[in-house]
Amino acid sequence: MISDKQKKILAFPYSDYDAIICDGAVRSGKTSIMMVAFIDWAMRNFSGQRFGICAKTVGSAKQNIVVPYMGMSYAQKRYNIKWHSQDKILEVTRGPVRNIFEVFGGKDESSFTLIQGRTLAGVLLDEVVLMPQSFVHQAISRCSVDGAKLWFSCNPGSPTHWFYLDWIKRHKERNALYLHFQMRDNPSLSEKTLQMYENNFAGVFYDRYILGLWVLAEGIIYPMYKEAIEKPPEGKAERYCISIDYGTQNAFSVSLWGKYGKVWYIVDEYYYSGRETGVQKTDTEYGDELDKFLDEHGVTGTVYTVIDPSAASFITLLRKKSRYRVKKAKNDVSDGIRDTAVALKKGLIKVSPVCKRTIEEFGGYVWDDTEAEDRPVKVNDHAMDNIRYFVATTGLAKEKTQHQAIL
Repeated sequence: MISDKQKKILAFPYSDYDAIICDGAVRSGKTSIMMVAFIDWAMRNFSGQRFGICAKTVGSAKQNIVVPYMGMSYAQKRYNIKWHSQDKILEVTRGPVRNIFEVFGGKDESSFTLIQGRTLAGVLLDEVVLMPQSFVHQAISRCSVDGAKLWFSCNPGSPTHWFYLDWIKRHKERNALYLHFQMRDNPSLSEKTLQMYENNFAGVFYDRYILGLWVLAEGIIYPMYKEAIEKPPEGKAERYCISIDYGTQNAFSVSLWGKYGKVWYIVDEYYYSGRETGVQKTDTEYGDELDKFLDEHGVTGTVYTVIDPSAASFITLLRKKSRYRVKKAKNDVSDGIRDTAVALKKGLIKVSPVCKRTIEEFGGYVWDDTEAEDRPVKVNDHAMDNIRYFVATTGLAKEKTQHQAIL
C-alpha cells in the first residue's frame, strides 16, 4: 500500500519536471520510495551511465539508502544488484542494461572535490539540508547527460537555510515538483510507531522532524530543563560515569553521573575556570583533582569516562591511570543537542540541585539568532558540552545502541 504522495514520486520520472523535492517529517515514506523510483527511472531510460547517490556521509548513504533498497524483494526480483564496498558503487543490471550508482558523502566544504570531474545522468541527494552548498552545486553541475534529473529529499531546517531559499521557495521557476510530507503520509506506520517517534523529539526538533515545519531555532535550547532538577535517591548509585569538557584557559567541567534505575543523575559537578581565578592548572593537577573528586563521593573501580575528543594530552594522562576507561566523545553538536533534548523530555537524565554551575548554564544556553545555521551561543556552555558528550556517546536517547551495554 502506498500513499497518494508516494504515487506522485513514482510518476515524477514521466513528467516534464527537471527535479523533485520531497521534504517534511521523519519516517514519512520519502526516501525509500524515492530510491525505488530513482533506480527504475535510470534503468528504463539509460544504459552504461553513471549516477550519484549522496548523503552527509558514505556510511549514512549505505545504511539509510543502499542497504534498505537491496533488501527489498521488489528490487531483488527485478534487478541483479551488487554492492562494491571498496569503490562505494552500487552496480545494477537487468538483461543487457547496466548502470553504476556511485555513493558520495557531502559532510564538509572540501567534499565537493570527491564528486568533481564525474559525468552523471542523474543524482539523488538524501538529507540535502545537511550538505554544504558547494557540494550540492558540484553534484548538480555533474548532471550533464541528456535527460538527467535531480532528486532531493530532506527534513526541514531553518527557513533561512540556503536550500529552502534557493530551491523550495523557488521550486516553480526551477521546474521542480515539490512534495511536502507529514509522518502520517506513511501508511506503513502504526499508531504505536507514530507515538514512539513523536516521543523521540523535543523543542525545535519536534517542530521540524515531527510536524515537518521550517522553523527557526531560537530562544532557550532546553526549555524543559527545570523539570529535570531533582535530588537523587538516597544511597549509592548502581554505577557511576563521568563526562568531561576539557579546558586550560577555558573552564574544565566534569559531571559525575550516577545511575538509579533507568535514570542517570548528575549527582555532582566539578568546575574550574583558569580565566576566572587567574591561575591555570596542568593536566597532572586536573588528574589529581579528578581522583580526589571521585574519592570524595566513594566512587571505586573502573570509571567509564567520556571526554572532549580534542583533549589529546589529558586523554593520554587518564589512559595511564587504570581507574579510567576513556571514550572520546561524539561531538556532532546538532545531533548531540537533539539527543540531549530527548533524554530530558523522557526523564532519562536529571540534575541534582547541588550542581549550581550546570543549572546556571541550562538557563543561559540559547540558540544564536545571528547565524543562518543552528548553533548555540558559545558562552558559558562547558557543562552543556559535557552533558551532550555523555548523552551522544552512550546513545542514551536512542531506542537501542551498541553503547548501552556499558550503561
